[in-house]
Amino acid sequence: MTTPDDAHSAPTLETRRLCLRVHSVSDFEDCAAMWSDPQVMRYLSGRPFTREESWARLLRYIGHWQLLGFGFWVVREKTTGRFVGEVGLADLRRDLQPSIDGAPEIGWVLSPWAHGNGFATEAASAALGWIATRFGPLRTVCIIHPENSASLSVAQKCSFTEFARTTYKDSPIILFERVPSPKDPSPR
Repeated sequence: MTTPDDAHSAPTLETRRLCLRVHSVSDFEDCAAMWSDPQVMRYLSGRPFTREESWARLLRYIGHWQLLGFGFWVVREKTTGRFVGEVGLADLRRDLQPSIDGAPEIGWVLSPWAHGNGFATEAASAALGWIATRFGPLRTVCIIHPENSASLSVAQKCSFTEFARTTYKDSPIILFERVPSPKDPSPR
């Protein structure tokens, strides 16, 4: 499922339909188009991102891999190479209560054409499997707007459970966690 990697490089993950790989400059136009789409941003910031904000996000993803040994992947269809979106894990040091610091936060964002195809669940499951194998069983978290029914469904399918409701940047959110079970894989 993964290609060889060291502590600070992103592995390439493959699922039945998807390829998850580290971002590169060549992904920027696809990423910027996705992040500037009002439909995509509806439950995230509520406003489309500028190209500058999308560029900063791409650099942040690459920095996560360099500093923490985990991060976000660009997701593409295996058969066509078509851009699906982004999925991964981050330590964003969010200013919210209760704190989620210390737990990798998973996130997924897909281009509108890819919604409703099960891609988010497929990619998130691959990312969660990878981090459990890489770092051992650990608690992971995610935050979701309460009206984002598609993401709420993905979280449930990936075994996340609600543990708090709060606000983040003046928007309501639900905090979810996925607590490891004794059956989860040990690190390599």
